[in-house]
Amino acid sequence: MKKKLLALLLTGAMVLSLAACGADAGTADSAADATETQTETTETEETTEETAAAAETTDGAVTGTLKLGFIGPITGAAGQYGSLANYGAQIAVEELNALGNGLTIEYQPEDDVHDAETSVNAYNTLKDWNVQAIVGCVTTTPCIAVASEAYSDRVFMLTPSASSPKVTEDRDNVYQVCFSDPNQGSKSAEYISENNLATKVAVIYNNADAYSTGIYQTFVSEAENRGLEVVSTTTFTDDTTDFSVQVTDAKNAGAELVFLPIYYQPASLILSEMDKQGYEATVFGVDGMDGILGIEGFDTSLAEGVMLLTPFAADATDDATVSFVKKFNDKAGETPSQFAADAYDAVYTIVEALNAYAAKNGALDVTDLSAEELCDILISTISSDDFSVDGLTGAGMKWNASGEVNKSPKAVIIKDGVYVGM
Repeated sequence: MKKKLLALLLTGAMVLSLAACGADAGTADSAADATETQTETTETEETTEETAAAAETTDGAVTGTLKLGFIGPITGAAGQYGSLANYGAQIAVEELNALGNGLTIEYQPEDDVHDAETSVNAYNTLKDWNVQAIVGCVTTTPCIAVASEAYSDRVFMLTPSASSPKVTEDRDNVYQVCFSDPNQGSKSAEYISENNLATKVAVIYNNADAYSTGIYQTFVSEAENRGLEVVSTTTFTDDTTDFSVQVTDAKNAGAELVFLPIYYQPASLILSEMDKQGYEATVFGVDGMDGILGIEGFDTSLAEGVMLLTPFAADATDDATVSFVKKFNDKAGETPSQFAADAYDAVYTIVEALNAYAAKNGALDVTDLSAEELCDILISTISSDDFSVDGLTGAGMKWNASGEVNKSPKAVIIKDGVYVGM
């Protein structure tokens, strides 16, 4: 069944409206004349019908308190990802709680500073809090570590942005809102080829990072299938700060486009080095580069013309995106990235899955459900053939039993210091 995020708002409004109608009707007046009595009788009949309608509307509703956790790098080197994702999740929680339809979400974010050990500690903190489901982790390496713990404990995880297949591998309780790395790599090569952006490509990737390596591998495979020539392939590690060798190799090889399947911090250093060497080439990135405009001290003019695949474009004009961007700007003082939108969609996906389950199986009070019980409900519902979500980051999003989402990517380009949909 196709679930729309705004349908939750409409449902809440309908229930409140019906309840208000029921409260006003049926007032008796012993001194009323026959006409008034007839009117009253009619009103009472209408009220009875409305009450029945309200009962039908709320039948199968989700009620109670859901304890929802979040894990991501709210501070530290990858803080641009986690802090924005946290804001996105908060907005979704606030919207859902404002409905007043019987479900209350208690939300607890934990900062893992993009460190696996810290992330596991954050998970244990949430477990002590009796968390029932988790939005997270935000980055891949910490998410792999936490996913192992959550699998053993049967805690459901829906990561907004940890895209490596290793996150969900052999774990039926971990799902992704973001594209998987193979999807990003192949779709990037497809986009470059179909839009004739280049024929000779250089790749610079982090060989110490599962996210970067996974995208690189599928990109190269699809590039070959599409007749793109990879003329330069260089690597780096998390500690690399000098990219002169990598940029020089790409420049000397005559690469017309530099593909960067990496995070925004090393990407900013590569762009600076390209400028230093006077190397003018098209730069194409992936979702990990979303956030480069927010790096403190970075000359954003160096990112002018950079393209990347992302599931979210903040300049889209649909009502849902416009509303989210405004709320996010009011809360965070900046434009949301796809990490924020993915986290927003993650919260709604969990709640919509609970609604879908209740619609089929009857009213569901989540207050006393164990994490394991809730995990079983979410797995069976989200992976079912008839469940889909229309979110900020994709229409008709569906998930397979491996936890991988199916949705269409979008391309954006940086123009005048902002992301613009292509």
